[in-house]
Amino acid sequence: MALQINALCVNCHACFNVCPQQAIYPKDPHFLVNPNKCTECESDFDVPQCASICPIEGAIVDTSGTPLNPAGSLTGIAPEHMERARIDISAR
Repeated sequence: MALQINALCVNCHACFNVCPQQAIYPKDPHFLVNPNKCTECESDFDVPQCASICPIEGAIVDTSGTPLNPAGSLTGIAPEHMERARIDISAR
């Protein structure tokens, strides 16, 4: 079992600093997870610490590819309303 960090990662380093197993490492173009070290924080925390601090929706996924922070979970904007929100923000 191991989480994965995908290409949505912006290299903010937040996950790198909170991983209790030191399973996250920098590798161009984004951070990666060493599957031999990652325990998904099961023995240490209720939730994976990397996902709990990641500011990018969809950047960290479980073994089945399901995002731990799916679209809308951090912004509070449902995916179907995101385009309208972007237009509203741009108009300001």
